[in-house]
Amino acid sequence: MLNIQTDSRKVKKGDTFVAIVGEVLDGHDYIESAIKNGASKIVVSKDLNYGVDTLVVSDTTKYLDDYLINNYSDKINSINLVGVTGTNGKTTTCYLAYQMLKKLHKKVAYIGTIGFYYGDTFKTLNNTTPGVLDLYNMILEAIDYGCDTVVMEISSHALVQNRIAGLKYKTVAFTNLTQDHLDYHKTMDNYLNAKLKILDYLKKDGVSIANIDDEAGVKFLIENSKSISFKNGDYKILDYIDNGNKMTINFSYDNKDYNVDVNLKSKFNVYNYIMCVAIVHSLGISINDILKVTKDIYPPKGRCEQFPVNNGIAVVDYAHTPDAVLKIIEAFSENKKGRIITIVGCGGDRDNKKRPIMGNIATENSDYVIFTDDNPRTEDNHKIMKDIIDGVNKDNYEVIYDRKEAILKGLSLINKNDVLLVLGKGHEDYQIIGTTKHHFDDSEIIKEAIK
Repeated sequence: MLNIQTDSRKVKKGDTFVAIVGEVLDGHDYIESAIKNGASKIVVSKDLNYGVDTLVVSDTTKYLDDYLINNYSDKINSINLVGVTGTNGKTTTCYLAYQMLKKLHKKVAYIGTIGFYYGDTFKTLNNTTPGVLDLYNMILEAIDYGCDTVVMEISSHALVQNRIAGLKYKTVAFTNLTQDHLDYHKTMDNYLNAKLKILDYLKKDGVSIANIDDEAGVKFLIENSKSISFKNGDYKILDYIDNGNKMTINFSYDNKDYNVDVNLKSKFNVYNYIMCVAIVHSLGISINDILKVTKDIYPPKGRCEQFPVNNGIAVVDYAHTPDAVLKIIEAFSENKKGRIITIVGCGGDRDNKKRPIMGNIATENSDYVIFTDDNPRTEDNHKIMKDIIDGVNKDNYEVIYDRKEAILKGLSLINKNDVLLVLGKGHEDYQIIGTTKHHFDDSEIIKEAIK
């Protein structure tokens, strides 16, 4: 661990504490706590008498970035960094690539929405892309373990907030761009421009990979780029066959055709898998070697996670954007023999423009919908629900605010060949009500009910 901290609670004897002025909290308010915990030096932008060795700078955030870059970026950039951005598919793509490299006996780490993984180590994270100090700590920890590759998700927030300062990537990848986070970015153009910043962090000889079936994808194609597409990409997807819980994917690269069975389902996972192939191939591994280990890789928890119930299935998925909700409903509607029942909600204190769109998509494309809470946070859940219902034109729904009650009701509705989609939280094992995190896990609720 580095002996520099921005969280006073993590300070140990002899550490330097940097007082960062954030959007909500000001680190200067926690200086006494940092000193009490053993800080021997503080870096501040307010020149007061703090009673310990003090460095006054004009911008503490810039000081921290410069300190990390000057002392550690060369070591970090000597390994292969892979960064994946896009609205949907980041987690599955990165986690598949992480598993694949591990199966190929590479020392690799994963950093993203579902945690920090390397070897037998697993740690939960609060953000898709951690703050710059935490990120440097993790990568250095992985390097000390022996990792020569780190695969990570890179959020639009991280790119705007410079959380990957000083890092240079061997490979960057773009999955897609659909509406999300407009509470932060305000417009889709701003959102796209935030994603495009990832190209600034690409090594001179690095590879950019883009899904060009998404209209924004071509903007990520620069010199030394590769594309994936059903139409005309370097990695051309020829077709796919749904085999229940698995798929057969046929694709071509460099005038050679390949087919492979994958433990995935739906068209959006075809993109995720082929993106994963392109990423791992960009690191110098042959496609034939990639195909050999494919049978041993699986989607992460909460991504199309399926449970048999009453001769039908319940599916837990993280889909929480209009596009992701539509795609997963369409995926399970392709060969449906029973009903599609969807449970979905929208988070509080987040993009409210997508709420009526999601309400409309869920009711127009499902046979029945149960709207419920999904991390209401400090917002009135009745207000959130009103926003969702404003987009609904049908009467094929009910509202059950209590998420556990909603899931149990959904499970009770499953008959033969029905599919219950429990959407929005996926891998999350909490529900945020007010400012408090309560333990809550959709998969856990389903497993207990099945018992």
